[in-house]
Amino acid sequence: MRPDDRGPESDRAAGRDDEAPRERAHTSSAADTEALGAGLAGRLRAGDVVLLRGDLGAGKTTLVRGAAAALGAAVRVTSPTFALAHRYDGDGVRVAHLDLYRLAGLGEDDEELIAEELDGDVVAFVEWPDVAAELVAGRVALEVTLAHAGGDGRDVDLVWRAER
Repeated sequence: MRPDDRGPESDRAAGRDDEAPRERAHTSSAADTEALGAGLAGRLRAGDVVLLRGDLGAGKTTLVRGAAAALGAAVRVTSPTFALAHRYDGDGVRVAHLDLYRLAGLGEDDEELIAEELDGDVVAFVEWPDVAAELVAGRVALEVTLAHAGGDGRDVDLVWRAER
C-alpha cells in the first residue's frame, strides 16, 4: 500500500476534512495541466506547501512545471524521484519540489533535508506527502489530487487549507 492510499483515519490525522474549500478541474492535455499549475501559482505565497497526490504518471510533476514557471523558474522542472528534492530559483521566491515516493519512513537525515527544503522564502510542492505529514502540517496551503481520466485527460481535485 502506498502512503497516500490510507483510509479516513489518516485523513483526519493529516487535517483533511469535508469543510475546506474545494474546487474541481479537468485538463485534457499536459499543456492544460501546466496551465492549471500556473494559475494556482498566482494564489500561492512564500511559506506555502502544496501536497500532491495521484498515481504514477497522473501529472503531478507536470502541474509543478507550470507552477514553477509562473513563479519565475527559468529551467525545466523534472521529477525528483531519485534525488528526493529539486530547487528552482523564481522571482523573489524559491520553488522546492520534493518527491517522497521512495520513502517508507523518515530517518533523521530525511527530516533534516525536508526541513532545509522548506526553510526561507519557498513555495514547496510535495509529491507522496503522507510520510512527512507531521513536518509540513502547519504550512499546507493546498492539497491537489490528480486522477487519470482517459487519454491525456486528468480530473483534478483542489482542497484549499489556507484562505486565498
